[in-house]
Amino acid sequence: MHYSEIIAKFAKQIEFKKMLIYNTTYQVEEGLERNFLIWLKECYLVEVEKNGVLRSPRITKVLSHREEGSSCYSLQFEVENSGLLHRWHVEQGSKLNDELLKVFKDKVVGFPTLMEVIE
Repeated sequence: MHYSEIIAKFAKQIEFKKMLIYNTTYQVEEGLERNFLIWLKECYLVEVEKNGVLRSPRITKVLSHREEGSSCYSLQFEVENSGLLHRWHVEQGSKLNDELLKVFKDKVVGFPTLMEVIE
């Protein structure tokens, strides 16, 4: 068998899994941005990292679609599949959302999005 045929055969046997990105966009009332980011880094991310399901956290500031009186931030994680994400949400995510509501009440609102990495 020729080398290129072996590689082609091997490549067909590998199932490539596409990574998912779990994104939550937070709308934060003006004046609370600093406290929110501190809480996100020192409380939320610390707890998420203990579980290990969500990886490679990234916090960004959303520059478009800004509403007067608030700022928007995006928190993104990589997750292997939607089943793991669902388990994480049941075991940990809902508790962290409750904590967010307890600390910030209606002054911070999150909108989750699940995305698939294409390239």
